[in-house]
Amino acid sequence: MQFASVIFRILRKWWFRFSVAVLAAGALSYAFLPDCDLYPQGITWSREVRDRDGKVLHLTLTQEGRYRLFTPLHDISADVIEATLWHEDRQFRHHPGVNPLSILRAVWGVVSGSRMGGGSTITMQYARLRFGMETRSVGGKFLQILRALQIERHHSKDQILEAYLNLAPYGGNVEGIGAAGLLWCGRSAAELSLREAVALSVIPQSPARRRPRAGQHNVALAEAQARLIGAIQSRRGMTPDPLESGYTLIAGNRAPREAPHLSRRLLQQQPDQQHITSTLDREAQRTVERTLATYVERKHELGINNACALLVHAPSRRVLAYAGSARFLDSDILGQVDGVTARRSPGSALKPFIYGLALDQGLIHPRSLLVDGRVSFGSYNPENFDRTFIGPLPAGEALFRSRNIPAVALAHQLAAPGLYGFLKSAGVAFPKPESYYGLALPLGGAEVSMEEMAKLYAMIASDGKARPLQFTASNSTPTKSRSLLSPQACFLLRQMLRAPADDPDVADHSIAWKTGTSHGFRDAWAAGIRGDYVIVVWIGNFNGKPNPSFVARECATPLLFECFRQLNLPRVNDVPPTGVEELELCAVSGQLPTPCCSHRLRGWFIPGVSPIAPCSIHREIWIDTNTGLRVAANDGRPGLRSDVYEFWEPSLLELFKKAGLPRREPPPLEQPRGLLAATGTTNPPRITSPVATLVYTLRSRTLAAETIPLRAEAAPGVRKLYWFDGRQFLGISDASEPLLWSAQPGRRTLQVLDDQGRTAACSVRIEQVD
Repeated sequence: MQFASVIFRILRKWWFRFSVAVLAAGALSYAFLPDCDLYPQGITWSREVRDRDGKVLHLTLTQEGRYRLFTPLHDISADVIEATLWHEDRQFRHHPGVNPLSILRAVWGVVSGSRMGGGSTITMQYARLRFGMETRSVGGKFLQILRALQIERHHSKDQILEAYLNLAPYGGNVEGIGAAGLLWCGRSAAELSLREAVALSVIPQSPARRRPRAGQHNVALAEAQARLIGAIQSRRGMTPDPLESGYTLIAGNRAPREAPHLSRRLLQQQPDQQHITSTLDREAQRTVERTLATYVERKHELGINNACALLVHAPSRRVLAYAGSARFLDSDILGQVDGVTARRSPGSALKPFIYGLALDQGLIHPRSLLVDGRVSFGSYNPENFDRTFIGPLPAGEALFRSRNIPAVALAHQLAAPGLYGFLKSAGVAFPKPESYYGLALPLGGAEVSMEEMAKLYAMIASDGKARPLQFTASNSTPTKSRSLLSPQACFLLRQMLRAPADDPDVADHSIAWKTGTSHGFRDAWAAGIRGDYVIVVWIGNFNGKPNPSFVARECATPLLFECFRQLNLPRVNDVPPTGVEELELCAVSGQLPTPCCSHRLRGWFIPGVSPIAPCSIHREIWIDTNTGLRVAANDGRPGLRSDVYEFWEPSLLELFKKAGLPRREPPPLEQPRGLLAATGTTNPPRITSPVATLVYTLRSRTLAAETIPLRAEAAPGVRKLYWFDGRQFLGISDASEPLLWSAQPGRRTLQVLDDQGRTAACSVRIEQVD
């Protein structure tokens, strides 16, 4: 009894002094202490990049090396709030920052040696966190109380609770419920279940002992959360579940580091944004990354070690997957370089836009015949990838087979601003003027980025308008844009870029696709369209090292089709837009069939734009069976019969021969003059070499040995050309072959006469230099 009496007197004396101190502190706090910021000055927060559904893809460390993610109170699960208040401060909503009864209970626990809970309120705990206070001494505790009252005076209960939940320690370098939910439970604070909320709420009281342990059961954490969940279930009138008390957190979730290239890019572009919502689809992103990694691993023996890919929803221009390399953390391939923004040679991947412009300008339709043969543009002599020529072929086939000569010839015919101006308007950042690239541009003479490439192909896949790609939800609103390709041209291009239905080497005929191999085998591209989706892939080395295996059709195309297969994107019918029609065409010439055209097919064209005329290749002629010669007309003589022959220009006949496809030529004329009278004076030859606008220079020392080739394009049926320098006869050449001219200096007038009496002339200037 005497001992108890002594203890009572001590407590009474201590309690009296403590009460006076609390009252004094309260008076000072409300009367004199100024407002204080709720968060420490200079505090930094982790930043996050989310996918389009709000799931966290990427979480950064703060400058202090902590995971601390600011989370508004309304984005925190109600279970977390309830569990925290029930465990830490049940009277939080009712006290002014300090709860004297809780303090008294804590003091009695210390004196009696029994555990009766702590005396600190949530506001006091936050004051300790906010000001970094040491509260084990009486003076420290007094200052903590003073700060708690100060905080309560100037901030609401919700603001204080929100601040506490954002700064509370949750073990290791994890602070705040936002980061704790992601790292310990793999979900946001709003998605936490009751048992997860309970398990997390007991950690701040003893973060070192109760933090989740990797690969092991934490007894201290399990016991604490079991007690709390039992109390909450009892309070709610719930039947206790034995499994709930056995639940505990086990560390195993790494900080989210998905889509590293895009995440780093967005974080750098928006340094003031803590929460960035991207347009990425998490599952599509994971599928693309997995497909790239698997593909390069399978092709490693060929020296294929790196690849990039971009998936775009064309109508909205939203980027759904963004892989800047095959392995971000692989230093051997410079994996942290962002291949989506790197500028590389596109090879032939820009050719579709030449054809698109030609479709809109009325130069071609998909079945128009183009010439794949040797040609010169001044000093530029383009060649095909395989160094062969295959003669006349339809425009669609020339594009699908990526023939260089027809593409360059079409680019040369485009009206201003041409391919360069088109690409510039579409957002391609050319560092040099148009004259720098010349006619090499269609074959990869300039560098583009994968982002620019995807933007270009999204035009073909949708509306033909130039719009930037969208990487974040905040900038996904439609932007002003102008149409660079008509919807009709886009539709025809998609048709031209699909493999023929009978092509056994193509697994998916719904995909419209194009490849590009850069000069020197440094870059292999493939771009594909299926429905509303565009995928662009690239294979190469970031250090520019060439590899003979970097042939796009052999390495990039399989990767493209594998991405489409793994993603399983929806297939939709490509509905023709208003303004295109399908009609019957001659299968050979691609023109309107005449009665002479025996082989026909269906083809698309743009009425009023596409160049459509009756077929001029198939013609009916009369042959004298007695002589085997062709006659001008049916003059009623006996022994005449009619037959249909193909009439090709001499230069094209020569190409057919070189390609191993000789054509059946009509027999010689019986009466050339009569035929000339019947055909008129149309289609005279056209001199192509020399060029009248150029000045030719000959060196004095080698004047006798230097020659200039004389060439002319002749009409179908012409076999011989006769060349003159003024009145001086120079020689005879086959219509498909040049005549080498030993020219003399001065202004010369050249004339050419075909074997049907039609002539052409040009004036050329020749200079002699030492």
